[in-house]
Amino acid sequence: MNPPPLLRVIRAERRDRSQPVDTSVECLASYPGGLERVDLAREQQFAEFVSAHRDRALRVAWRLVGGDERAAEDIVQEAFTRAHRNLASFREEAQLSTWFHRILLNEARRHLRWRWVRQRVAADMPEQVRDPRPSHQGDPQLRERIAAAIRKLPRGQREAFVLVHLEDMTLAEAAAATGRAVGTIKSHLFRATRALRETLKDLDPSPEKQTS
Repeated sequence: MNPPPLLRVIRAERRDRSQPVDTSVECLASYPGGLERVDLAREQQFAEFVSAHRDRALRVAWRLVGGDERAAEDIVQEAFTRAHRNLASFREEAQLSTWFHRILLNEARRHLRWRWVRQRVAADMPEQVRDPRPSHQGDPQLRERIAAAIRKLPRGQREAFVLVHLEDMTLAEAAAATGRAVGTIKSHLFRATRALRETLKDLDPSPEKQTS
């Protein structure tokens, strides 16, 4: 089933992903405080996972924090480091990607909580952040507007919308990553889509106009 017209507009304004954050095992191993060693086979599995998933992790973090590149890189670096540190406790009861996304979401939540504190204290942080790596196509102002609209969603709605509609996760995958029930994800998606449709209604290319 094709997505609604407005959702296609939002998906079309995806950022350039050509510069991944450095999350190599060598880099993680040099993280202050050191990392516990695990068996060689699991180390190799994790190295392959990092190589395959770091671009997507950076993209997810970038969207969850509203387009702040530096924050997204810090979140991804810390998430991979924390995952590697706790790799020995991974029991393979869930997929490694699902387990890691839980860690990534927790790091993004932690960052957003501290950003709220800093904003309350300093009261001088910019309301919007610029896409640090604009692609060669698309409208930068449109990307900023969409990022701002997504950033203003409540946390549960924002996470559900990013994971399902922008990262193409299934409802079950998003539920597992966030630790919420599938029904809750569905509810969050409905409310997020309704809120974005209202906020960005002038961007909706659909010929059908809502009547009041």
